[in-house]
Amino acid sequence: MSSDLNSPFRTKSVEQSILDTQEPEHQLKKSLSAWDLMVFGVGVIIGTGIFVLTGKVAKETAGPSTALAFVAAGVVCALAALCYAEFASTVPVAGSAYTFSYASIGELPAWIIGWDLVLEFALGTAVVAVGWSGYVRSLMDNAGLHLPAALEGPDVPGGSFDLLAFVLVLVLTAILVVGVKLSARITAIVVAIKVTVVLIVIFAGLFFIKGSNYEPFVPKAVKQEGGAGLDAPLVQLIFGYEPTNFGIMGIFTAASVVFFAFIGFDVVATAAEETKLPQRDMPRGILGSLLICTVLYVAVSLVVTGMQHYSELSVSAPLADAFKSAGHPVYGGIISFGAAVGLTTVCMILLLGQTRVFFAMSRDGLLPRFFSRTHPKFRTPYRPTILLGVVIAIVAGFTSINELATLVNIGTLFAFVVVALGVMVLRRTRPDLHRSFRTPWVPLVPILSIAASVWLMLNLPAETWLRFGIWMVIGVAVYYLYGKRHSRLGRGEGMTPNPARQDR
Repeated sequence: MSSDLNSPFRTKSVEQSILDTQEPEHQLKKSLSAWDLMVFGVGVIIGTGIFVLTGKVAKETAGPSTALAFVAAGVVCALAALCYAEFASTVPVAGSAYTFSYASIGELPAWIIGWDLVLEFALGTAVVAVGWSGYVRSLMDNAGLHLPAALEGPDVPGGSFDLLAFVLVLVLTAILVVGVKLSARITAIVVAIKVTVVLIVIFAGLFFIKGSNYEPFVPKAVKQEGGAGLDAPLVQLIFGYEPTNFGIMGIFTAASVVFFAFIGFDVVATAAEETKLPQRDMPRGILGSLLICTVLYVAVSLVVTGMQHYSELSVSAPLADAFKSAGHPVYGGIISFGAAVGLTTVCMILLLGQTRVFFAMSRDGLLPRFFSRTHPKFRTPYRPTILLGVVIAIVAGFTSINELATLVNIGTLFAFVVVALGVMVLRRTRPDLHRSFRTPWVPLVPILSIAASVWLMLNLPAETWLRFGIWMVIGVAVYYLYGKRHSRLGRGEGMTPNPARQDR
């Protein structure tokens, strides 16, 4: 690893990263506890995945063994979470995977991951806002209220602007400008409602389970109809491997789908700098929220496949329709309400994550320093919050972006790979660092995390890889045209020596 200040692989010392957080004009307010972090984690992870994905995967891919697919996906996320927990407690600085890779692998890889995260969180926020709008319109229709067709969004016939998605993002932007503690309080209330709805589904559904619906628990394997061209999974194009539905391999195919219901726990790491005791609370927040959500996902999948035979489940609203089939349609309304309320926190926390990554990149000079000044009263990064909030609101209002949703997935997995690699590198280059939480069994756990993440990435369509590649190429161009020349590290500004490199 080069320490040459002209090298694109120059690294920023952990000490300097922490020192930068103490500059008065660029300082974030520390107000979050482990409980706040767990609430954020549960708030962003539990979204449409648990309400929609469960039935779709059970019907098309894994049957009752969908529960095992959630366990497998949870294990993949746990491997990554152990790596995130070590970094977030050792380098408690805003920026998550961007900051971690800057301290371990180098500036260019850090820029690439930051560029990747900005897109991931922006698209994620916009996609979820559009989904929230759909749920709210459905509830409004049930109440006899209707928006003009032109304001229902481009996904609706005759629609051109999604007013509800646009307004949601602007309101959440205003809340984030006022303060992250206010965001945490609102999130706690919403998460309480969302988890209550999930628990109602679990405990009410227990009374309608039929043992015969679990037979066979692992249905007989069926070869998938392979996609063609860019629609085919990359693994199929490279190795000729064709994934199967059902059977033992179907569980792993399903895991690559339900994995995306777990996306979001990594956003918790972006709030490290605003946590009162990050060394203790970041591991608790990251691992605690992941454990809670895995248990809830497994329980919901067991209940829904026990209530209705997997072959009869609906794909669009499986939980609500399972209760209708049991003669209790009122639960369908409760589930829709829970989904609509719950998606507000998903949007808010994704927007929070994006603004913190943007803020960290700006503070390092890789983006204009104008965006790294915090609000004199609220101590929040209000400039990037307002800029990105307005841009995402416009994107959510005018764009039909379902096709771009898979970019969120590949971006997350790419971040997992970089963080796991960074843990191994930093263990070698900075063994002297105090680590209040240590990833167990290094290098085994990081290697397993990288292998699992790459396998899931290979199961994504080639078209997703192509779009991701184009975005990365643009990012590298921006780095060499602006970031590399304006980097504070490259200019030697505010340098502190890296103890591990004094003799190099």
